[in-house]
Amino acid sequence: MAVTAFDKRPKPSFEQAFKALSDMLDARFTTNDSLRRQHANSIAWAVSQPPDAVAFPESEQEVVDIVRICSEYGIPIIPFGAGSSFEGQINAPLGGVSVDTSRMKTIVAVHDEDLDCVVQPGVTRKELNEYLRDKGLFFPIDPGADASIGGMVGTRASGTNAVRYGTMKDNVLSLRLVLPNGEVVRTGSRAKKSSAGFDLTRLFIGSEGTLGIVTEITLRLHGIPEAISAGYCSFPDVRSACDAAIQTIQSGIPIARVELMDEMQVKGCNIYSKLDLPEVPMLFVEFQGTDKGVVEQAERFGEIVAGLGGGRFEWATAAEDRNRLWTARHDAFWACNVLRPGAKTVATDVCVPLSRLAECVEATQRDIRETGLIATIAGHVGDGNFHVVPLVDMDSEAELAAVEGFLHRLVERALEMEGTCSGEHGIGQMKRKYMLEEHGDAAIELMRTIKEAIDPGNIMNPGKLIPERL
Repeated sequence: MAVTAFDKRPKPSFEQAFKALSDMLDARFTTNDSLRRQHANSIAWAVSQPPDAVAFPESEQEVVDIVRICSEYGIPIIPFGAGSSFEGQINAPLGGVSVDTSRMKTIVAVHDEDLDCVVQPGVTRKELNEYLRDKGLFFPIDPGADASIGGMVGTRASGTNAVRYGTMKDNVLSLRLVLPNGEVVRTGSRAKKSSAGFDLTRLFIGSEGTLGIVTEITLRLHGIPEAISAGYCSFPDVRSACDAAIQTIQSGIPIARVELMDEMQVKGCNIYSKLDLPEVPMLFVEFQGTDKGVVEQAERFGEIVAGLGGGRFEWATAAEDRNRLWTARHDAFWACNVLRPGAKTVATDVCVPLSRLAECVEATQRDIRETGLIATIAGHVGDGNFHVVPLVDMDSEAELAAVEGFLHRLVERALEMEGTCSGEHGIGQMKRKYMLEEHGDAAIELMRTIKEAIDPGNIMNPGKLIPERL
């Protein structure tokens, strides 16, 4: 068993804190080795660093009590949702307690007429939409994985619907959260807009658990569209596919989803999801609206595709056919494994201005070929965001070095194009080194000032997001 920070620290304070937590939570507080490891990084490039213990609160008051005990003894706290993050956000580099909110699953209220709802952080997006379906409503943010709403707040999640509905920052009205000193704060109201003071809600969205633990979220909802149609089309190269997405957005066509898969990604999806798609660059698209509206949108999109040398636009109007297509897209990460069994999948993402998207994707493909990697590209190209997944032999030092160099060049390329090191995966441990280059000294110092003001003891998810002072 690996030695953790708990093993190295003076025992009395940790033992007292853990006894208090155990007395409070009973079996819902554990130092079980298997559960500790389940609450550390497992799918990302980062080395797995388990916490010393795991706590399972079931109410806001229990979160308050956990935080106050940990604060008293200076024990790190790592908020945990569904564990689907890619950049090491859930690791415990300094040990501490993983606070797993997955049992806080209450849908507190749904306000149909106001198009909003209030949920606890452990509710997942699929559970919420299943609950809302009979009301004719849905929550649109779809990162692929069945992430928890609390985790989606922490990483400022987005996904396939972002081109139409935006990201989490656009769909959260307010939060209730527990600060590192145990105080509970509400950051806003259910009003659709406000000019009353600082926008505290957006301060905490994307903070990756470094400022507090979310206990309640008020979300914007949307009506389920009257009609939905989906389809796909092939292209001779990734540039023409990206250009089709760009022209569609620039033409004002209200497309709901537009997703790119390069030829390697399509190959993986064909094998994993038992499809028979042509193994060339492809766009998957979806239109929402009225029966007449979606037909008109699809026809206009088809004209753009034809003008760029794309193949026939294939429709999928039946719900089961649409769901099969989007399930294949959401399974793209797991589908990569069939391309090189036994290799490690290293998922990363960048985002660039839409006008630079085709150039960035093409340059990335050239880099993959020149480096000799097996890697796939898929992306939410309607907002300039794409994912790259190299497949790596973890026992090959030469290959590890090649992949590290490739990932570094990918980020540098995006930053040179006035983009960002991450469009939706977040920063965690793995991309902290790029924060200063992307934001500059003054902005990073402001982030540190905010962090130190809210969390002077640095107990909330330490070692993540904000680079340390040299």
